[in-house]
Amino acid sequence: MLSKAEALGEVVGKFPLLSQGPIRAVRAECCCGVSGEGWGRGKVRTGEENPQEESEKGNEGYPQFPDLTHMSRSCRVSHGIAGTLLGEMALCAKKRPPEEERRARANDREYNERFQYASNCIKTSKYNILTFLPVNLFEQFQEVANTYFLFLLILQLIPQISSLSWFTTIVPLVLVLTITAVKDATDDYFRHKSDNQVNNRQSQVLINGILQQEQWMNVCVGDIIKLENNQFVAADLLLLSSSEPHGLCYIETAELDGETNMKVRQAIPVTSELGDISKLAKFDGEVICEPPNNKLDKFSGTLYWKENKFPLSNQNMLLRGCVLRNTEWCFGLVIFAGPDTKLMQNSGRTKFKRTSIDRLMNTLVLWIFGFLVCMGVILAIGNAIWEHEVGTRFQVYLPWDEAVDSAFFSGFLSFWSYIIILNTVVPISLYVSVEVIRLGHSYFINWDKKMFCMKKRTPAEARTTTLNEELGQVEYIFSDKTGTLTQNIMVFNKCSINGRSYGDVFDVLGHKAELGERPEPVNFSFNPLADKKFLFWDPTLLEAVKMGDPHTHEFFRLLSLCHTVMSEEKNEGELYYKAQSPDEGALVTAARNFGFVFRSRTPKTITVHEMGTAITYQLLAILDFNNIRKRMSVIVRNPEGKIRLYCKGADTILLDRLHHSTQELLNTTTDHLNEYAGEGLRTLVLAYKDLDEEYYEEWAERRLQASLAQDSREDRLASVYEEVESDMLLLGATAIEDKLQQGVPETIALLTLANIKIWVLTGDKQETAVNIGYSCKMLTDDMTEVFIVTGHTVLEVREELRKAREKMMDSSRTVGNGFTYQEKLSSSKLTSVLEAVAGEYALVINGHSLAHALEADMELEFLETACACKAVICCRVTPLQKAQVVELVKKYKKAVTLAIGDGANDVSMIKTAHIGVGISGQEGIQAVLASDYSFSQFKFLQRLLLVHGRWSYLRMCKFLCYFFYKNFAFTMVHFWFGFFCGFSAQTVYDQYFITLYNIVYTSLPVLAMGVFDQDVPEQRSMEYPKLYEPGQLNLLFNKREFFICIAQGIYTSVLMFFIPYGAFAEATRDDGTQLADYQSFAVTVATSLVIVVSVQIGLDTGYWTAINHFFIWGSLAVYFAILFAMHSNGLFDMFPNQFRFVGNAQNTLAQPTVWLTIVLTTVVCIMPVVAFRFLRLNLKPDLSDTVRYTQLVRKKQKAQHRCMRRVGRTGSRRSGYAFSHQEGFGELIMSGKNMRLSSLALSGFTTRSSSSWIESLRRKKSDSASSPSGGADKPLKG
Repeated sequence: MLSKAEALGEVVGKFPLLSQGPIRAVRAECCCGVSGEGWGRGKVRTGEENPQEESEKGNEGYPQFPDLTHMSRSCRVSHGIAGTLLGEMALCAKKRPPEEERRARANDREYNERFQYASNCIKTSKYNILTFLPVNLFEQFQEVANTYFLFLLILQLIPQISSLSWFTTIVPLVLVLTITAVKDATDDYFRHKSDNQVNNRQSQVLINGILQQEQWMNVCVGDIIKLENNQFVAADLLLLSSSEPHGLCYIETAELDGETNMKVRQAIPVTSELGDISKLAKFDGEVICEPPNNKLDKFSGTLYWKENKFPLSNQNMLLRGCVLRNTEWCFGLVIFAGPDTKLMQNSGRTKFKRTSIDRLMNTLVLWIFGFLVCMGVILAIGNAIWEHEVGTRFQVYLPWDEAVDSAFFSGFLSFWSYIIILNTVVPISLYVSVEVIRLGHSYFINWDKKMFCMKKRTPAEARTTTLNEELGQVEYIFSDKTGTLTQNIMVFNKCSINGRSYGDVFDVLGHKAELGERPEPVNFSFNPLADKKFLFWDPTLLEAVKMGDPHTHEFFRLLSLCHTVMSEEKNEGELYYKAQSPDEGALVTAARNFGFVFRSRTPKTITVHEMGTAITYQLLAILDFNNIRKRMSVIVRNPEGKIRLYCKGADTILLDRLHHSTQELLNTTTDHLNEYAGEGLRTLVLAYKDLDEEYYEEWAERRLQASLAQDSREDRLASVYEEVESDMLLLGATAIEDKLQQGVPETIALLTLANIKIWVLTGDKQETAVNIGYSCKMLTDDMTEVFIVTGHTVLEVREELRKAREKMMDSSRTVGNGFTYQEKLSSSKLTSVLEAVAGEYALVINGHSLAHALEADMELEFLETACACKAVICCRVTPLQKAQVVELVKKYKKAVTLAIGDGANDVSMIKTAHIGVGISGQEGIQAVLASDYSFSQFKFLQRLLLVHGRWSYLRMCKFLCYFFYKNFAFTMVHFWFGFFCGFSAQTVYDQYFITLYNIVYTSLPVLAMGVFDQDVPEQRSMEYPKLYEPGQLNLLFNKREFFICIAQGIYTSVLMFFIPYGAFAEATRDDGTQLADYQSFAVTVATSLVIVVSVQIGLDTGYWTAINHFFIWGSLAVYFAILFAMHSNGLFDMFPNQFRFVGNAQNTLAQPTVWLTIVLTTVVCIMPVVAFRFLRLNLKPDLSDTVRYTQLVRKKQKAQHRCMRRVGRTGSRRSGYAFSHQEGFGELIMSGKNMRLSSLALSGFTTRSSSSWIESLRRKKSDSASSPSGGADKPLKG
């Protein structure tokens, strides 16, 4: 057995999982020194693949590797060692021209080396001891901010232009560079360690006729590798032989396509006998096949051996990422290695994720720098004029420096001096503070006990810190279905047999009992072979079985015979089923518990224990499932010699193939089907037909001829199947529940009320996805219409989209309230005319139709139609199509997108979306490793967005607004002072104050606000989803808000300078001497500034904690302590050249005039802000103001409990289990090639109580319309 770490590391190409740490994108070098881009930079699409071909099979699962390059400095530091080296791994490969075909000759390395194929060598480290310092510094100075501050530092080292000491800039810069360098060094150390571990992992390779232990890095194309049970496939192999009969082997592809069920692969007959080492050593076959590509479900090649040609298909291939299961050993020929494997070819493009606030900040910083240059130019011109007009008269007292020979040159130097002095409008502490705040928000997510899953012992995890505030701005959510919305656990829930429905439990008054009110489940103790995990609540069904009801017996007999399940009995009575789909496993398990136990099968027989009696049926034919037939049938002969066809399939297909004599039963069963579908269950119809011997013999001959046809084989077989599957007799119907995760409907409803649109992108079939859509209330019967797009050609898809738009337009000619459609459109700022339509619509589109809809000439039509709908479900989509849909919305809607999934097949869209969320579910860890945030249940998404996301956005916006305000108030005083100091670049403040202002005096209060502030409690954030809307509309920090902050800062600076200037003009001390000296003025202005910004942050803080109090008042205390210390005798005695003004602070602050000036300045600066906020709160409150007021009013009221009742839909949308089945398994069973008993265990079924929520939600929505959320819609949208 593999250790946990090894098992996780084996998942994708044997990369070890060392910790949950970040990684960075790298450029790789192969071990021989040849450089090449890492596979993490692979294209999303190669441009060669046919999109329709990609979507035919609906493969969900092109796993890709996690991109955590967007990890911030602070996050990486916080995570300690950067461990998880899954991600953008770079595999070594020499650059070579594109291949037209791949040639690989077995056991001939010399021949294969001519083509320079990629090996499995991996090198992800970036540095060595010699290159670390220069390379790392070069990388860090790629960031504009670091380069900008380095430039300022260089300016400060020039004595002619610097009026500030160099340490004011170098201290924070060196701190940032050092922290980042330590983090990068730690990361790279573990990359080196991981590289050695991966490259040195051992594999059994056949070399010179002997199996040798070879390092992975030395495995090459053309090598023959031996795999053993539970080993991961490290390259794309052609299966040559195995320990199983007929060259079969069983593989698990959870990390490849997200499916947890086992699959079968088979060697071609000519190589299946090569199980002996000596025979394999002599094998010299050559494979000529397609070049490397990303099509997981297709492979085309030919084996040339012994002057014969043997066709190869995907059934003969073991792809990298698969796990060998229940097979003792197998041998494979390496066809594709390293970046050429299909797994790697499907790696999505690595995207560097930045928030919209980051992008806005970059723009604003450029504007501020332009403003800084303008101020420098103005002051430089002023200096030149002053020196020319006035300064020349004072050369005796104020001589120019030696290098200055003119007023113009003096102005030029003054320009650079003011650039240094005024640079504090954007200090380096801004970037450090942003990272600290984001780190704090990430820890809040990690520590949230309400997002901790007790069952799995899994906490929520913020795997990045750079995207927290973007969580408060999401407009579109793209979700996987299986394992994300559902548990991927199928439960036999109800059934209809001969017109009677079973599954509901009624109380003594005849009312249907809710789940929590039901008695004990049915007791299956009479059946020693029953599955103890199976639960059923209606005892009348078991009574009917025990009483020998013929229809009930025939019903369960069909379920026990009509399937492709494999059975294994490890110990006597311990049965384990291996099912192609969980639906099929649920049906066979249900039959097992009700006394019809599928025991075993051979290629030609099926043995069933019927009520304790073993009966063997002769299996004559399996009419296999496919996407067109949507049903499967078996033809069996019972011990009495009677031949009968059993069929099960989708109701929409089977009901048309019933005998007319069953019309009355059909009507009753249809009513039951509608009822089941209304409850969101997956429905299936069962039927049978007796066949006479003569007819069967004739039909079997026609079937044999059709199966041997060289052309149109599938069509001919379908025609033969169609013939026999007619005039069947109806038995009944089943209803299976693909159990939703707990809280999914409530979460979707709450997010919808928050104006978030949810699109489901799934590889499942259309009916299955639609059914889940109804179950989770994305789709309702109250909707105006649900459009279904299933066209197979470009013209068909375009026409269906056009008709959908026309219907929406036709129903929206008049919106209401007297406004015509055009008037509503012109009054709203909509990017699409369809977004103003009245009514609720949904769009369901198939994968092959989506392939056409995503083409360049139709993507806008598709997007316009989809965005006008309340819900969108894309079915049968490939992982690359998922990414394309997300990219389409990002490209044209300019909205923040979030993708959530649980499997490797979701990695593509997770990496493409602005925010990726991984659910640690049943489909491996790929989605989690590639995600930005992860947790264990979908319901936690509402808390992540509505609480953490909204708070993070609010806090970051308030932080930025205050930060720009306080720094403009601080810096602009120098500008005004320039007009009174001859534009000499003299600073108002002491240089130590300039250094400490952003680092000590004002850093902690604003950090406390940025980390802890709240506008409303978390309960209100969930209760009023409309509170989320300001983030979507970007109302709290935008260019308008920025200019308001700047204006307030400039206003404060004007008062900060001119009030003390005016007060000091005629002021005197207590002893009658002049008060207005430079140092006293500096102390007064600095003290006023610190007090004003402290009072301002007190006004901005909406949620006071002990930390806020400590930081705000503590910062004031620290300011005065440092101020008095710097003007003390002690420091003067130690550093007489640095601290010359002994006692200045004490003498200045001892004057009443100074304190009156400070108080006056503070009041005049703050009162307009207080007045404005008071008026806004009373005249135009926003939603959060109203919610806070409501909270105060209701504080003493008791919360009312609302009864939750389950409400189901009454529509007719149904689906059958068969849509999650796979084609071709029946043929394999009939061949007898998979008859070895294997230890494939069927996962146990569990049931969870699910409660209705819709009534409570509707009441809450109506409350929101009449209470604060409704009343505040207008100001929010304004």
